[in-house]
Amino acid sequence: MFNRRMSFDLVIFDCDGTLVDSEPASLAVLEQFVADLGLTMSHDEVVRAFVGRPASASLELMATMLGRPLPEGSAAEWERREFEAFGRSGVPAVEGVADAIDQISLPICIASSGSHARMAVTLGASGLIDRFRARLDGRIFSATEVARGKPFPDLFLHAAARMNVEPSRCAVIEDSPAGVTAAVAAGMTAFAYAAGGHSNVADLEQAGAVTFMKMAELPELVYAAARTAEQSAIHRN
Repeated sequence: MFNRRMSFDLVIFDCDGTLVDSEPASLAVLEQFVADLGLTMSHDEVVRAFVGRPASASLELMATMLGRPLPEGSAAEWERREFEAFGRSGVPAVEGVADAIDQISLPICIASSGSHARMAVTLGASGLIDRFRARLDGRIFSATEVARGKPFPDLFLHAAARMNVEPSRCAVIEDSPAGVTAAVAAGMTAFAYAAGGHSNVADLEQAGAVTFMKMAELPELVYAAARTAEQSAIHRN
């Protein structure tokens, strides 16, 4: 356990790409789904347009880009394809994340753009939900619970309120510019795992995150940021 004092009161983890390595399978499904709808988009364009955002917002954007409503049942079809892909490929935990969580003594929760059904599949397959059940019981929040998903701050503010923690006392662990933007808009400190390969470091840092490449770095980063914030507060006073 990471024993040094931290001034944060809560660490909020995104799920896909941060806790579970679902992005390779998910992106492959998404790119094919977009192509089947008739949209011609590069890999980078798909990532920038849709990764980190709730499915509902992504589907609305797809309809706007097409200039017509999507076929009936599109949301269910996208989810069905994803769950089939997860079943075929498995959903491992992000390398090193379980040990990193073990080293952080603060309360944790999850705030994801994914649905509760999706998180049940991915967190269950990765083994993380079993390993951290005591720390996550009742502390998993979905964008389906708020009016606006990422990049708006609603989900992170909802999680902080449910956890009875002031936003300024929250650290957020993300992996997408949309998620980082949401965290910063919520008045929280954002850290971004940049080794997933779907979001580049420049985009994450421009959105306002402290980036890192290995989960083993995370406990020290959280501590160092908290220490810097405490020192700044002392100097201001």
